[in-house]
Amino acid sequence: MFILNRFVIILTVCGVELSAKILTPIGAIFEQDNVDAELAFQSIIFRENMYNENIEFVPKVVKLSTSDSFAVEKQVCELLSEGVVAIFGPSNVHANGIVGSMCDTFHIPHFTTNWMISENLNVESHKFTRNFFPESNMYSRALAEIVVNFGWTSFTILYDNNDALMRLQDVLQINGPDDTPITVRKLDDNMDFRPLLKEIHKSGETHIIIDCAISNILELLRQANDVKMMEEYQNYFITTTDTHVLDFAELKFVRANVTAIRLIDPSAFESTSAVQDWNQNSFRNKNTKLYLTENIQTESGLLHDSVKMFSSVIKEFDGLAPAPIKCNGNNDWSQGEDVMKSFDERTENGITGRILFDEKGLRSHFTMEVLEMSQDGWRKVAYWDSTEGVVLTRDLSEVIVVTRLGMPFFGLKTPEDGEVLEGNDRYHGYSVDLIDGIAKILGFKYEFTLEPYNLYGAYNKETKKWDGLVKQLLDRKADMAICDLTITYQRRTAVDFTTPFMTLGISILFAKPIKQPPDLFSFLSPLSLDVWLYMGSAYLGISLSLYVLARSAPDDWESPHPCETDPEEVENVWSLLNCTWLSIGSIMGQGCDLLPKSISTRLVTGSWWFFALILLSSYTANLAAFLTKEQMDVSIESAEDLAKQSKIKYGAVLGGSTLSFFKESKFPLYQRIWSAMESAEPSVFVGNNKEGEDRVVKSKRLYAFFMESSSIEYIVERNCNVTQIGGLLDSKGYGIAMPVNSPYRTHVSHTVLKMQEEGKLHRLKTKWWKEVDGGNCEADVASASEGAAELGIGNVGGVFVILILGCVSALILGIAEFLWNVKDLAIEEKISLWEALKMELLFAFNFSITTKPVFSNPSKSPSPSEDIEDSHQSSDTLNTISKSKN
Repeated sequence: MFILNRFVIILTVCGVELSAKILTPIGAIFEQDNVDAELAFQSIIFRENMYNENIEFVPKVVKLSTSDSFAVEKQVCELLSEGVVAIFGPSNVHANGIVGSMCDTFHIPHFTTNWMISENLNVESHKFTRNFFPESNMYSRALAEIVVNFGWTSFTILYDNNDALMRLQDVLQINGPDDTPITVRKLDDNMDFRPLLKEIHKSGETHIIIDCAISNILELLRQANDVKMMEEYQNYFITTTDTHVLDFAELKFVRANVTAIRLIDPSAFESTSAVQDWNQNSFRNKNTKLYLTENIQTESGLLHDSVKMFSSVIKEFDGLAPAPIKCNGNNDWSQGEDVMKSFDERTENGITGRILFDEKGLRSHFTMEVLEMSQDGWRKVAYWDSTEGVVLTRDLSEVIVVTRLGMPFFGLKTPEDGEVLEGNDRYHGYSVDLIDGIAKILGFKYEFTLEPYNLYGAYNKETKKWDGLVKQLLDRKADMAICDLTITYQRRTAVDFTTPFMTLGISILFAKPIKQPPDLFSFLSPLSLDVWLYMGSAYLGISLSLYVLARSAPDDWESPHPCETDPEEVENVWSLLNCTWLSIGSIMGQGCDLLPKSISTRLVTGSWWFFALILLSSYTANLAAFLTKEQMDVSIESAEDLAKQSKIKYGAVLGGSTLSFFKESKFPLYQRIWSAMESAEPSVFVGNNKEGEDRVVKSKRLYAFFMESSSIEYIVERNCNVTQIGGLLDSKGYGIAMPVNSPYRTHVSHTVLKMQEEGKLHRLKTKWWKEVDGGNCEADVASASEGAAELGIGNVGGVFVILILGCVSALILGIAEFLWNVKDLAIEEKISLWEALKMELLFAFNFSITTKPVFSNPSKSPSPSEDIEDSHQSSDTLNTISKSKN
């Protein structure tokens, strides 16, 4: 092959045509041990020659030590003398500058593939040099945006040379003056990194950015593992673009999160085609490794793309005429400027993505993949684009979402007759709808898996291990965990959380108060028993005082007949009966026809009236409240009430965040509650919320259950025997948990926030809390919100009892008075009791008679004539009554 190339070169230089194709020499300068780059160069030249009808490229490969400036300059002159139309390489920055300057002088296109400061490479100083490596400022910005996306507030940078600091210049400016300082440490040249790593470990730093030679990466991570710096809390971001080609077999089981970047797109058609060419026997020998698309090095990929893009330009260039150039002459390649102009106007897609140069001749448009190390190797989790920034990977494999059973967040569907449910269709709940909404916005697929023991995730201090959902994430068995998983400080040390999709707090679930039967004499409730007794005593005391004062006061003794101005006798109307009647009439608000005359009696009467006014007004004001209030049994209303008593027990879910809240709280009240729960016998702890609800219902108000308010709202909507009491004891939120530094976290958080602003989260909660199997206790809620309930007969029945007793008593007294009067009439008229009773009954029920004759006047002794006259009148009256009856 070498002899054939030299023969073709000789013929080309001599101007001899072997075919219709124009033989076009292309030069390349490589380091002596850079086999991969040379292989990529040779393979793309071979492929282009196969499909190029007009031009055949003749590769001119030079292998030397690029640290020798004189040798580099000499080799460039030899390539120019052979008529090359372009030079590729070298990778050494200093040697690259020499080659670029010479190519500018002789108008020969020059293509390089290594990082260099953009200010040193632009169209003014290097018109004929194009660097396929991304522009340095844009590259630095990409690294900074990736770090910001991680959410790191503090980190340590490990580097090996000053170029690394230039690449990380934007990363160094992430934190402001008021933020946590960024630590920058240089790696030792003696390859013993342990002392430095121990210092970092002692400082408590868990976020480390590494920018060093690829040959040092594995050794650095090995030593980090030796000093226990590769645990689940450590996070590494390696900015070396060829990290993905290293063999991490011995480190892939470490628990630390290791993230890297690459410019290669292994899924691109150009990548698979190039690897096929590299693996052809014509480009391999027995010592050459088998190439895979995932193991393409950055320089090889960039070199492949540069040759392919230049070839595409040359193939469409009319009248190409390669010409030998002497370094000591004044000639240059006349077609060089036209070739570069056509090159800058072209856009290609290659192994390293879309290739486009801006007006300054810099590659400022590129894509960078973000990789995460897993037990199965590197996994693409996101990418950075010069126009979009950090973007969640759209072509990922299915996202695994782990959860636990527990409605309304996650439950199993009940299939209808003949229905077969598979996959995610087997489940329903708030979590299912939320993940589905996020997946539709971000464009990924997902699969639900169940936590085997249905645990949330708690840390065991003895075993120093996590269980439940958190363990699933730490073991990399799932990408997300969602349920009513509370964001706590301890959990955040192990996993990351998104923006809370629901805010809540700890509250108390308790059985509803037992409704007491209405009291028949509830109208007495506005005043206490003592007040009623004091009022009765005051009534009797005032009546007696008024009676004594009236008999003592001269002004209350008056003439029996108002017309007699100078009576021989005066009388006092204030008998004990009239005094009691005045007192009772005043307190009833009715008054009395008899009024006192003297100052003393008026004063005591006025004082009683004032007393009656205040007491009657107070009674009336309280009566409405007492008659409309349902009398309940004694109840607790807050956590303070629970802590003050010992009759009602209280507990929480064992191993949950609610229990941790009381256990770790420094507030005296909550410490008291925790001590009571911990020492209670039998145990007041339960396995889940359902057990707690059942215990509250069955305990007959002897057990209260601490749980999160969102769960209480769900239960109260469906169980009318329980209620929420008291306010929220704390404030927290439910979030979607992910492994530390998961690339999904930021995007999922943004999506959750967007759904919250659009009201979608509120609609989801309304659906699963109230609409689906909910609203059973809506009537109770409505009646309680409409104000006072109507009064039933049970509330005011005592008033009717008093009325009936009064009427019955009056009837009995009336009958007694009637019979007593019949007896007196029989004696005075000297008739039988039956005749007197008959006569009085006939008169009483003759409603047409409105006047009644006086049969006798016991206060005055009648004369004989009056007796005769009265006798005749009585006889006439009896005769009249008899005739009326007949």
